[in-house]
Amino acid sequence: MWLLSLMLLGLLLTSNACGPNEEPVETEEAAASPNPDPDHTSDPHPASGRALVVYFSCTNTTKSIADRIVEATDAATWRIEPEVAYTSEDLNYNNSSSRANREQNDPSVRPAVKGKCENLADYDVVFLGYPIWWGEAPKVIFTFLEGHDFTGKTIVPFCTSHSSGIGSSDTDLHRLATGAEWKQGRRFGGNESKETIENWVESMNLNFNNDTNTGVFDLSKGMNGTAPTVKLSSGYDMPIVGLGTYSLHGATCVNSVKAALAAGFRKFDTASIYANEKEVGQGVRESGVPREEIFVATKLYPNQYSNPEAAIDECLRKLDIGYIDLMLLHHPGTNDVKAYKAMEKYVAAGKIRSIGLSCYYVKEINEFLPNVNIKPVLVQNEIHPYYQDTEVMEHLHDLGIVVEAWYPLGGRGHQKELLSDPVLSEIAAEHNKSVVQVILRWHLQRGVVAIPGSSNPDHIRENISVFDFSLTDGEMAWVAALDRNEKHDWY
Repeated sequence: MWLLSLMLLGLLLTSNACGPNEEPVETEEAAASPNPDPDHTSDPHPASGRALVVYFSCTNTTKSIADRIVEATDAATWRIEPEVAYTSEDLNYNNSSSRANREQNDPSVRPAVKGKCENLADYDVVFLGYPIWWGEAPKVIFTFLEGHDFTGKTIVPFCTSHSSGIGSSDTDLHRLATGAEWKQGRRFGGNESKETIENWVESMNLNFNNDTNTGVFDLSKGMNGTAPTVKLSSGYDMPIVGLGTYSLHGATCVNSVKAALAAGFRKFDTASIYANEKEVGQGVRESGVPREEIFVATKLYPNQYSNPEAAIDECLRKLDIGYIDLMLLHHPGTNDVKAYKAMEKYVAAGKIRSIGLSCYYVKEINEFLPNVNIKPVLVQNEIHPYYQDTEVMEHLHDLGIVVEAWYPLGGRGHQKELLSDPVLSEIAAEHNKSVVQVILRWHLQRGVVAIPGSSNPDHIRENISVFDFSLTDGEMAWVAALDRNEKHDWY
């Protein structure tokens, strides 16, 4: 009889686990106390570290997952505690007037939270955990996100529930953390193994101990013929000087890539619209340099955004180098979010390692970021002494995004004039360097990656020989004074 009674009780609980829209109700563990540690006070100064696990948990189910993430990452923790703790009656989902029901049905509700995570700025990666309530995150999570600045951080959401996935909660929360890279979230049951958690964390290739300032390069690690690298937010290292291939085609392109590799270059920039991906890939394959030492970037053009998967596959086929190190959207256009999200899928599949943007400025980047999951690792814009793009550069650096200059020597509009500029010529003479080398060194000391193009082997070697001198503060100021805000191209 007792067994029958338990079965009937189980059926009753199951039938009561659905809301009016048949959405499963996830209260984590229904049998647990709603306030297992009512005297707990959140530590406003969590221990130092580069990863932080922030979570809200009424029944300790979410806490158990948070604890396993801590074990896997050696992260610090901060528990979100509402000013008014939730009671069992508050969590009675069968009562339409219960606190949880009222809060979840009112978009404006923001339950007050005890304290503030004062040391949030110390962390690069934030794991954000919560139970699913009526298919959504509890409103206390909204309070937390709106009360803190996540600019430049990576947020990894995770949730606990009996049945439902993370659902729309992921999307709803992302828009509250403008300026953050938002990783795709995951739902867990209450008894996930440590191995499952570890594999999940490892699969995201997170960079927990990234002390790299995207706006400051360690130029002391470079030498003529060997460019130092900058660590991207994806965790990969990228050389800070590369070969631009915009004007290179056919055998000239193949030979230029090989000459650049022989000179010490390890980064190459191409694009679908350049119509030379095949030649760049051929140069890489024929160079004799191991593929893993080479960093290749390419771009999708706006006319490819409507069918991005086919475009990405075409890039992979033409390059024929196994994977793409960095893929960018060439500039804003219709369906750019669609195209970027397609690139995110290829990142997950291991076919693209890092993704970013080109020709996005402050307004464009701010509008774009809330709509995607992976923060761009790099933005490539027109930058040279006559168009220094300083406001955009500083904004991107604040977001933890690397800045790269196309037309680093002025391009079609300004290169001839720049190379004869009297100020630059004077600085070059002082260091016994060319004006080209002075301009490239100026970019690097500003924290801007440079990708000068050339098919001349002598010029190629010259372009990577910029690590045996440095510009003084005064010389940097003289170059800064040359800014005319004169951009050549329309985008």
